[in-house]
Amino acid sequence: MGLWRGLQMLKVNRHVMPEQPAEVRRHNFEEVALGFDEDTAVEEAQRCLNCPKPRCVGGCPVNIYIPRFIHAVAERDFQEAIRIIKEKSSLPAVCGRVCPQEKQCEGQCVLGIKGQSVAIGALERFVADYAREHGFDETAQPPAEPKGKKVAIIGSGPTGLSCAGALRQKGYEMTIFEAFHIPGGVLMYGIPQFRLPKEIVQHEIDGLKKMGVHIETNMVIGRTFTIDELLHEEGYAAVYIGTGAGLPHFMHIEGEDLNGVYAANEFLTRVNLMKAYTFPQAATPVYAGKKVAVVGGGNVAMDAARTALRLGSEKVYIVYRRGEDELPARKEEVAHAKAEGVEFYVLNNPVRILGNDKGWVTGLECVKMELGEPDASGRRSPHVLEGSNHILPVDEVVMSIGQGANPLISDTTPHLEINRKGNIVATEDGATSIPGVFAGGDIVTGAATVISAMGAGKRAAEAIDAYLTKEGAHA
Repeated sequence: MGLWRGLQMLKVNRHVMPEQPAEVRRHNFEEVALGFDEDTAVEEAQRCLNCPKPRCVGGCPVNIYIPRFIHAVAERDFQEAIRIIKEKSSLPAVCGRVCPQEKQCEGQCVLGIKGQSVAIGALERFVADYAREHGFDETAQPPAEPKGKKVAIIGSGPTGLSCAGALRQKGYEMTIFEAFHIPGGVLMYGIPQFRLPKEIVQHEIDGLKKMGVHIETNMVIGRTFTIDELLHEEGYAAVYIGTGAGLPHFMHIEGEDLNGVYAANEFLTRVNLMKAYTFPQAATPVYAGKKVAVVGGGNVAMDAARTALRLGSEKVYIVYRRGEDELPARKEEVAHAKAEGVEFYVLNNPVRILGNDKGWVTGLECVKMELGEPDASGRRSPHVLEGSNHILPVDEVVMSIGQGANPLISDTTPHLEINRKGNIVATEDGATSIPGVFAGGDIVTGAATVISAMGAGKRAAEAIDAYLTKEGAHA
């Protein structure tokens, strides 16, 4: 029966997520993907084989029991479906939208070997949205009896929110310290509204507040308090550092100080968090050039390029030194960018930014590249084609070549071990070189995915609980 059903399901095409038409959405900031309706979600869920040894679970960084929740969807038991998801994930509406499912859970789906994998991400999004709209998306379990201990979380991005929620359920008094005026971290400032509506993020944050998680905004740890002060003067028994990777990288080429040059995270923060796209209703301006070059090929580069289009730019280029096949961005994001009109200027590398006598960008000088033989990792290294210098006429350049760790916490925390890149050195469960101080997410690994950061927060929560339980036993 199982083999027969598997063969039958191979013949059933995966349901496609409906979207705003490209010619419409490139002029607005409304969500691109529109989500499954109930009947489509049920039909897609019925494609799942309910494998006895589900590989998809192993592909999920927080180990959601995927076949169980999908089976509940197939039975139209959406309340049970959200309960199963929330046993492991505190942000299903977020993960259903922005996780790279094709490399994680869906990439392990048995149906995907010779056919089309189950649309796990779309189903997770459907369940989270349905539960929110029908008022039964509260956390799976109420908090345990109070432990009488306080834990501080530094940063309110996905790893901090995940850790705070898990520890609050265990009965700890939780406070999140956030440097910005609004919590949510990269979910608020980095990912555009058209990919992740901010109301969705805010709803998830409100759920943590209802659990009893306190959030203090405008708190720059390293200035307002140091880690040592939190531990030894403010009464916190443990600290989790989840500050992410927010220090932008630049190429250090001539012209990066010209007007019209942005770091991608500044550009996106102005638009996403500070609502620059509504100027002058919002007091934050943002420059939108007529012709924009976004340097880089990751998801952040796609976000910046698509945002520039929505701000009214006439031409937007992705400038990337490798070929299109080597783009690190999700294929879905690349496809969306192309459909909306972003032009891909691949195998080109910037060497200089040109400007006029008033200090504004007028062009981007590039050299053409060619790919050599694969290195030990299998990646082909780019090489300059001598004499290929040429000018791409643009009036705005957005640098999206990665971010590193902000040194503020490491500079103000003696004995906190960091590596040569400035990231905090931590074990798999988040323990650092200082007892009682844990860290996870991008501040440890460098820029990675939302769900991997959440997984780090969950693992650290277990380790913090074990540490504090042991400390209590020795007290």
